[in-house]
Amino acid sequence: MASQTATSFRKEALPDPLELDSGRELAGVEIAFETYGELNEARDNAILVFHALTGDQFVASEHPVTGKPGWWERMIGPGKPVDTDRYHVICANVLGSCMGSTGPASSGADGAPFGMAFPVITIRDMVRAQMRLLEVLGIEALHAVVGGSMGGMQALSCAANFPERTNRVLAIATTARHSAQNIAFHEVGRQAIMADPDWQGGNYYGGNSPDKGLSVARMAAHITYLSEAGLTEKFGRRLQDRDAKSFGFDADFQVESYLRHQGISFTDRFDANSYLYITRAMDYFDLAEEHGGLLANAFRGASDTRFCLVSFDTDWLYTTADMREVVHALNAVAAPVSFVELSAPYGHDSFLLDVPALDRVVKGFIG
Repeated sequence: MASQTATSFRKEALPDPLELDSGRELAGVEIAFETYGELNEARDNAILVFHALTGDQFVASEHPVTGKPGWWERMIGPGKPVDTDRYHVICANVLGSCMGSTGPASSGADGAPFGMAFPVITIRDMVRAQMRLLEVLGIEALHAVVGGSMGGMQALSCAANFPERTNRVLAIATTARHSAQNIAFHEVGRQAIMADPDWQGGNYYGGNSPDKGLSVARMAAHITYLSEAGLTEKFGRRLQDRDAKSFGFDADFQVESYLRHQGISFTDRFDANSYLYITRAMDYFDLAEEHGGLLANAFRGASDTRFCLVSFDTDWLYTTADMREVVHALNAVAAPVSFVELSAPYGHDSFLLDVPALDRVVKGFIG
């Protein structure tokens, strides 16, 4: 993958092996990260932003591979809702990913890429690695943790497993566990990757990457990020660069062309094996299961932490009902929580797009 060789990353090595939920240990872990704004003398103005499945640490700076602006640049910066004139913002590439942090494309003890020898990881493992990064950086407690989608899972996991590390938790468009439907969509993507002849059991490094399979996986997932109304408004049944149907299997419709573009462009910046590992971590995520089967138990140690949860009315991937389950669990342990469902036409991706009401919520909660 181009980004593995063309880009240097700011990263820190964790001093000790990382214990994983699988029972395995991972030695020599490196976590790549970016920071914005200055850490104050008291070291208490840090905000940790967790990224989503296909995100990375370049939350508010130009992406070194694509050249595009940071994925949340509209939210983070001087004078913005997460104001870097006041706060020191940290965003780390998750364990198992492919933008500098240790993952399947990284070299193992034998000097060769891990491939499928990389251990299966969980959301809690990702958070555990980032808590260790904070220790390396000399930051004991955070002003807030913030995340949308898989980033929201990490934010909730941080509150459940490391409640002493943060004062505020902002979780947007997320869930406390993956549903059967969520798992099903991810399995379609994984099977597409593994059916690509170039996947070679995950041992494709140095050769052709399984770009066709990864592209299909991205296309399937991308559909879940959008709303039906948004797709209809943007594309409808309009044809792509033609006046009549081709009676073939080219991209006759604009929506087909759009999805193909999304799939192909994704392969330039993401590793197929990382996609397998991260989607599996998301599917394994179940905060209630981790805490004796009762979701409220997950937050019993976080009753002094302030929570803000945000859902979107057109998000059918992680619904308002999913978010309300978390709110009810927080209510059960008397944790201070505010919850709002925002109206936006963009579906699950609303947290990444121009929704002024979200800006106001973020700014008001972060303080």
